[in-house]
Amino acid sequence: MPAATAAAIAARLAHAIRQLVRFGLRQAASCAFAVALLAGVGLSGVLPELPVARYDLLFGYGVLLSLCFYLIGWERGRDLAVIAGCHLLGLVFEYVKVALGSWSYPEPALLKFGGVPLYGGFLYAAVGSYICAVWRLLRIDLSGYRPAATAAVAGALYVNFISHHWLPDLRWPLAALLVVATASARVHYTVGKHAYWMPMPVSFVLIGFFLWVAENIATYAGAWRYPYQLDGWQPVSMQKFGAWALLVSVLCVLGAAAQHRDRPRADRTS
Repeated sequence: MPAATAAAIAARLAHAIRQLVRFGLRQAASCAFAVALLAGVGLSGVLPELPVARYDLLFGYGVLLSLCFYLIGWERGRDLAVIAGCHLLGLVFEYVKVALGSWSYPEPALLKFGGVPLYGGFLYAAVGSYICAVWRLLRIDLSGYRPAATAAVAGALYVNFISHHWLPDLRWPLAALLVVATASARVHYTVGKHAYWMPMPVSFVLIGFFLWVAENIATYAGAWRYPYQLDGWQPVSMQKFGAWALLVSVLCVLGAAAQHRDRPRADRTS
């Protein structure tokens, strides 16, 4: 191999590694709220006995965390609206699932209704925080996005995750519809001076995977328990990875509604 060719390959590889590191650092920064939240959940499990129930303490911690992020300018008013919306959707989902025995919050708490502590929606709120932060840090823009069609399918998926306990489970037909609705949608993002894009369905899969990882960490720390984890922790089923990849579309639709503004643009490629 000629020396010039080898040098060019080495330079491209070094550039790719630098870009990957930059991308990873921005993704990590976007997860600041989620990391702080999971750290609080983990720490609360090893604290000595307190006069306040752990779930109540975690709710106060989540509220304080949100306030701190807002005061330091990490989150804006629009971001808080997205986060609150994600929290509310998450709580409704939790109430139904806990009532049906899908999982449980076994510890007592004052701020616990229908078996669900008020802090139970914070994992969903953390996803909302991530979406808002990554939108800003990676200068995300969308092209080919069909908000009405995507919102309709995402809403149907949300309803199906609740209704499938009584009605036929339509998640896979709806998943196919989601791919069709977002097939032309590209998520554009910038790392340094370089612009890239990925298909929107791929972004759902990637976020869903990391949410599945976060769920393993959260259940290990005792944030909640699946029935098969009550006698000892076990990894969360891989089926939850698929469920998260679909459910995250609802939260992404909320984030896009707040962050995305239609405007003329030329498609960007790497």
